Amino acid sequence: MQRLDGYLERSGGTLDGDALFQLHDTYGCPPDLILDILRERGRTPAADAMAIYQVRMDEQRERARSASRFGGAPTLPGEWVARLQPTAFEGYERLVVEDCQIVAIIRDGQPTDALAAGEQGLIVLDRTPFYAESGGQVGDAGELIGASACFQVVDTQKVSAVFHGHVGRLAEGRLTLGDRLVAQVDADRRSATVLNHSATHLLHAALRRVLGEHVQQKGSLVAADRLRFDFSHFAPIAREALDRIEAMVNAQIRYNADAEARQMDMASALDMGAIALFGEKYGERVRVLRMGEFSTELCGGTHVRRTGDIGLFRIVAEGGISAGIRRIEAVTGQGALDHIAAETEQLDRVAALLGSGRSDVAARLAQMLERQKKLERELESLKARAAAGASADLAAHARDVAGLKVVAARIEGMAAKDLRAAVDTLKSRLGDAVIVLAAAADGKVSLVSGVSGAALAKVKAGDLLAHVAGRIGGKGGGRADLAQGGGPDHPALPEALDEVADWVGRHAV
Repeated sequence: MQRLDGYLERSGGTLDGDALFQLHDTYGCPPDLILDILRERGRTPAADAMAIYQVRMDEQRERARSASRFGGAPTLPGEWVARLQPTAFEGYERLVVEDCQIVAIIRDGQPTDALAAGEQGLIVLDRTPFYAESGGQVGDAGELIGASACFQVVDTQKVSAVFHGHVGRLAEGRLTLGDRLVAQVDADRRSATVLNHSATHLLHAALRRVLGEHVQQKGSLVAADRLRFDFSHFAPIAREALDRIEAMVNAQIRYNADAEARQMDMASALDMGAIALFGEKYGERVRVLRMGEFSTELCGGTHVRRTGDIGLFRIVAEGGISAGIRRIEAVTGQGALDHIAAETEQLDRVAALLGSGRSDVAARLAQMLERQKKLERELESLKARAAAGASADLAAHARDVAGLKVVAARIEGMAAKDLRAAVDTLKSRLGDAVIVLAAAADGKVSLVSGVSGAALAKVKAGDLLAHVAGRIGGKGGGRADLAQGGGPDHPALPEALDEVADWVGRHAV
């Protein structure tokens, strides 16, 4: 419960709703458990902690819902749907289908009879090799080619749930209802997408083996350049566990098992141990993808023929997206090789900067960090000596005002964090004293004032600092014995410091 202890320490012993939410969302600590621990320690949460927690949870759920929603799906009028047969998808077996007929055209959201060159629209064919976006897998891209027309497909979407709509632009020619075309999928894009999709199934199986069977898919994105997999889990995944998951997926890739897809009824699929995926809608007949003995899931997407086709799997990111939901992003095939090449190039750059070889980078960096720590300690020691010397010099030149020692000075080259130590040193040296020190950096001035001994009965450090800071357009305040503030490095600062003795004289009477 180190995280809880840290929150309690920073908040003065009271836990608010934002902290309660973060402990749950980021670190997987349920609020009931946290509240029980607080009661055992005799602590209570902030009065509105649960209310704020619930607001943050609702906001997180809405973000998750928004992230998973697509824009409104295109539709056809009811009479069109009634007279047309659902699109026959032939993309499992082939990427090119000839003699496809245009059965519907949508332009600007409305059915139309034709498209002219340069116009954008959506074309529905009677049969197609183009996969329509579903189950996390993005839609195919490619071309629809006619006798004198070429329609460039940039995406494929479901239309009225049962038709494949080819979204794109007519680059040349003219297309009308009834025209016959050759439908040709972008093979490279499909191939890269397929590798990522099959890898999500292996990833899901590996997650359940390493983390536990509570893991369930909660969403996914399968594109040509990457895969994204969301799943239920209550805590961040340790680096060691991620390495095991990645190694397990790559072991299955090397095993090169057949990826077998079969159509069957739902009951038979469940008897086989098939796992239904989040977000999918299943009918009486389902498609079961089985990859060796490692993964069996219901899936209508397109996949590799053997796991070895994936080539390589590489996790590139892991993190939480909402309470109890984690996300892994990964790459496969050439994308994984490119990622490793980029990491290697980065490692080479680091090695060159460190003047070492790749294998010596960690040791060389450790040496440099240790040397840096040593130099920082030496620097702090030198600063302390310089501050002590400066304090001694300032103490020697302190002005006597109404029986009090007054020091007001700007110290060049002193960091703002060292001003307070210098003030404390002067207070101990001078006894009954009023002190204001200033240090400037990057156009800004830091101010610290201190009051000690008999001066405390006459002068308040906070009042003095507020006066000096106000003269340069800044702000400041604090306790009777110590105050801090600052402002711009204003030309009026020397005059403001010179006036401190007079100000003390007026207030010390």
